[in-house]
Formats: sequence, structure tokens, C-alpha cells
Amino acid sequence: MSLIKPSGRKGPVSGKAAGRRNNNNQIYAHPLPIIFWYPPSTRIRSVLGLLGLTLTRVEVPQCQGVFDEATRSVWVSSRSDSNILWRRGFFGKGDLSRSEPSWLARQINARRTGGNRLTSEEMTAKRRAERKQFKIDRARAIAAVAAEAEALFETEGRVTVPALSGPAIPSAATWKPAAPEDPPETPVTPQEETPPEEEEPQEDLEHLQLTLPEAFFLLWNLDCLAVEDPLTNELMSIQQIWIAFQAAHLNPPLFVSPRPTPALQFDNPFIINYIVYHHYRSLGWVVRGGIKFCVDYMLYKRGPVFNHAEFSVVVCPVYEDPADQEVSTVDLHHASPFSWAWLSTINRVNTQVYKTLILAYVTIPARSRVSVDVLQSPACLQHYSIREVTVRRFIPARMRD
Repeated sequence: MSLIKPSGRKGPVSGKAAGRRNNNNQIYAHPLPIIFWYPPSTRIRSVLGLLGLTLTRVEVPQCQGVFDEATRSVWVSSRSDSNILWRRGFFGKGDLSRSEPSWLARQINARRTGGNRLTSEEMTAKRRAERKQFKIDRARAIAAVAAEAEALFETEGRVTVPALSGPAIPSAATWKPAAPEDPPETPVTPQEETPPEEEEPQEDLEHLQLTLPEAFFLLWNLDCLAVEDPLTNELMSIQQIWIAFQAAHLNPPLFVSPRPTPALQFDNPFIINYIVYHHYRSLGWVVRGGIKFCVDYMLYKRGPVFNHAEFSVVVCPVYEDPADQEVSTVDLHHASPFSWAWLSTINRVNTQVYKTLILAYVTIPARSRVSVDVLQSPACLQHYSIREVTVRRFIPARMRD
């Protein structure tokens, strides 16, 4: 059982933000792809409850993806399946987007004139452009004040210190972006008028890309994903998927059928990362990649559209028998002890963005105690263990109490 708990930190919510949040509560109402439909409260339901029965219906979607060994991922090309997996648990990432598969929406917005509904990528680009323009305007205002001070010194001999704030210097609270200028309208003669052409439907070129831990969690725990072999175009069994996902981290991509079975190892990176992913997903956290903050995973209370991640996780494998690490052919990330300088750097990066760093230690069973044959099925996960260590950076200004 995990000891971490969300801080519950909430900021002020404006009217416009509250409207978007209510809309998100409807779109992302389900935390997982499976849905439980509860019948209305009736006398029959009460009687069945006393007998240990229920009328609750479980809806399990059947999504389908294709295993891509080269990218170590599963591709979901169906638009409806992509929406289900993203809106019900934030699984996967659009290959042409930052996170949510919104490439098609961006293309439609670009083709339409006067479209005012921006996607997340477009809103981010707009904020960055406004922030860049604010810095330029502020630098110009400071340079003008400095030039005015120099002019006073040359003409009157007075020495004045240029002010870095004031009515002439824009600040983040007072600066507003300039309204775009409308281009001059050119009169159109009747001879130049042409009938409007019908727009061709935009083809969706984006697919949802699932990591191997995400894909296996969906197909093994929730039974809502089927994985297809791209070489045979046939659905793979759970055992075939389990071995193929391990082989993707051991051998270079072999585009032959059937694929040769590699020598399986307990320190396979897929197994180590899946254990941590499964651990936090089972506790109700939304787990996303954390490469942006130099960590392995980020933990969200509800999802990235509701709030920022509260915890960042670094996966730290630990060998039960140190001799297994010496004979291993896998260069496992963070298997060797890391330096205090590295730990201090990662902790400082995450502390500055108000995230708590967690070191998730995964104990790898010893070959002398457990046979390698257990790696043929997911039942081998019972031989692994995980423990958490929370790392906090001491900040005197915040921790006086």
C-alpha cells in the first residue's frame, strides 16, 4: 500500500476556467475505459442487495492496436478507440501532438476562418508568443528610460538612475497584447467573383501511441485492448504479448515471423517499469511519462487537464543478488548507485515546480532462488517487490514551521 497522498492544493478559479473545468468533468468523467452502469434505486434493487446480487452492468470497450517493435509501443489508429483510451484514463499520446491526439482538430481550425476554439498545443503556442512579445516590449521600455537618463546627463548634467518599474515599464499584471491589425480590404469586381469550392474532408494522419506498460495494463488488467501482430495480422495471446514486450528490450527489431524467443532475464526494463506503472495505476493515480522533469513517471490525481502532477517518480532497480548484475547483459537504468549531485539536481528541478520526488525501489529476484522459467507468464510478478522513499529538499523559507 502506498503512503503518498495528494496535497489537495487548489488555486483560485476564474469564471472562464470554472467553465472549462465543468466541461472537462463531463468529457473525462470516467477514470478507466471500463464503465459501471448502476440502475436507479428501486425496491427490487434493495432486495437483490440483501441476497448479494446486483443489477449493475459493466461496459468494457474493445479497442485494437498494432504492436510496433521498433518504437517499443502499440499504435491505435482508430479515432474512436483513441478517444476512448485518452478520455477514460489518459492512456497513450498522439504521435503528432504533445499529449492529447489533437492533430486533426488543429488542421480543421487552420482551414476554418474565424475559428476561436484553440487546442492545447495552439493555446501553449499563443502563451509563449505573448510571453516573448512581453519581454521584447519590456526591454524596449527599459532601453527608452535608460536613453532618457543619458540624454538628461548630457544636456543638464543630472545623474538619474533608470527605473525598472513604473507606469512607463510594462509588468506582467499590466501588459496586454496588441490587437492584430485587420488587413485592408480589396474590392472584388463581379468578374473576379468565383463560386465557393467545397472543402475536401481532412484525413486523420495521427495515431495514439501506447507505451508497453500502458498497453499491457489495458489488455491484462482491464481486458479492453487487443494487440495485433503486424507481420501476421493476427491477434496475439497474452503470453505471446508478454514475451514479445520483453524481447523488444533485449534484441534489435527482427521483422521475421515467427520471432525467435530470446533468453529472458529478471532485470528486463519492461518488467521493471511495468511493476511501477501497475503499482500506481492500481492505487488510482494517473501515470504519465516524466521525461520533461528528468524522471520516469509523473503522478496525477485526476489527470493532466485538471491539475498539475503532484509527484514525480524515479524507478530504481535493486538486485537481490549483486552477482546477477555482474553477469547481466542489460544496461539497466539507475541500477548502479547514483551520486548525491545527481539526486540534488533532480530534487531541485522538481521542487521548483512544486512536485515531490519519489524513489521507487524495485527488488529483482535472485536467479539462485527463482527459476528463469517463471518469466514465460505474468505470474512472475509475484516474485518482485516495490518500496517507496520520498525525498524532500530543505528550503528554509518554506519549512520554518
